[in-house]
Amino acid sequence: MTPEEFRAAGHRLIDWIADYRARAESLPVMARTGPGDVRRQLPARPPDGPEPFDAILRDLDEIIVPGLSHWQHPRFFGYFPCNGSLSSVLGDYVSTGLGVLGLAWQSSPALTELEEVVTDWMRGMLGLSEAWSGVIQDTASTSTLVALICARERTTGFSLSQGGLQAQPRPLVVYTSAHSHSSVEKAALLAGFGRANVRVVPHDAEYAMRPEALDEAIVADHGAGARPCAVVATCGSTTSTALDPIAAIAELAARHGVWLHVDAAMAGSAMILPECRRMWNGIERADSLVVNPHKWLGAAFDCSVYYVRDAEHLVRVMSTNPSYLQSAADGRVKNFRDWGVPLGRRFRALKLWFLIREQGVSGLQARLRRDLDNARWLSGQVRAAARWRLLAPVPLQTLCMRHEPAGAVTGEGEALDRHTLAWVDRVNRSGAAYLTPAILDGRWMARVSIGAEATERSHVEALWNTMQMEAER
Repeated sequence: MTPEEFRAAGHRLIDWIADYRARAESLPVMARTGPGDVRRQLPARPPDGPEPFDAILRDLDEIIVPGLSHWQHPRFFGYFPCNGSLSSVLGDYVSTGLGVLGLAWQSSPALTELEEVVTDWMRGMLGLSEAWSGVIQDTASTSTLVALICARERTTGFSLSQGGLQAQPRPLVVYTSAHSHSSVEKAALLAGFGRANVRVVPHDAEYAMRPEALDEAIVADHGAGARPCAVVATCGSTTSTALDPIAAIAELAARHGVWLHVDAAMAGSAMILPECRRMWNGIERADSLVVNPHKWLGAAFDCSVYYVRDAEHLVRVMSTNPSYLQSAADGRVKNFRDWGVPLGRRFRALKLWFLIREQGVSGLQARLRRDLDNARWLSGQVRAAARWRLLAPVPLQTLCMRHEPAGAVTGEGEALDRHTLAWVDRVNRSGAAYLTPAILDGRWMARVSIGAEATERSHVEALWNTMQMEAER
């Protein structure tokens, strides 16, 4: 493809994306395809020769789009917001178009220095002190893995340069709650701790980790000859956006000498609102922190910001210095290859830079406040409605609820589960909205996550009407 052919195709593709966003509301929110339906429409072998761009666009329209659940739809209330704001999409487009790699500062100086700038911008927007240093990772899963590796090496005095975990006389232990993200256990396994050394700390009635239970678990492990290593606290859990008491946990982590990592992947975006920062009181005492701007804030996926208080420790743990990447600038610049797992890195900072500049902090704040207001409105409707129950607090934009049909016993078991799954499935199959059910306290419930960029009050009202209609059938 020549630059001129690219220019023509690129204009058409930008128009196609703009048209898709404009018509997204007219599409069924959840894909109506079955397993294998998309694959059967695609050839088993690649084309021998070039195909016209028209054919690619036609297959986008006829095969790919019908096989998608539309995350940018204003009635998408599943999982979590994943807002690819169009300004951020353009930044991602530029990143891909430039085709540069951040192997070292020297390989693309602007890539590194813009990343320094936007992570500093985000730090200030979140109300964090200058003690924190940031780097853009792909996802919170990677960030948590890096955090646990750093915790492991601090506890063992850099076992990686010696015999690794195999040479440790005492098993290292990680502490988290049942409501932490599944990536915490996965990171602990990949970092070599082993499932037997992951402690699930009991939670309270609001699904937040109990500090006294954490203290008891750490003391018990010390007594049993194990070595407490890290605590992963959650600010906005996946299922219910529960808020672990960061300040109390940080006090215990400091007393026992264990690393504290805070997972604020989705809820961290709320901290650009000064009125929400009470939710992570004590954050300045954590060792590491992750916030995903590619969720509620609006950056195009993937863009996860990982902050540490001791950047030198991170670099010592993760550094690699092959001769072909050394330059005269080393020692005076950051080489972000030493801040994470991959050697090469994309120019992710562009999509965050485009987003913040195009929206401004006040624009981003206004959208998040709109979503919080919509969540408060819906929670009021649920509380006032007969046979509907809110099952968890609503500190942010996620609601956990259940409909209990007439004659049902409160908390009834399998029959209530079947009813919940059935009416949520009817909502999703109708195409009018998309919800993701989840288990809370051993029973299925409906989970409503408000925060798609295009979602206004009218869409939340329509969702509530649809839910009532399908649940009463």
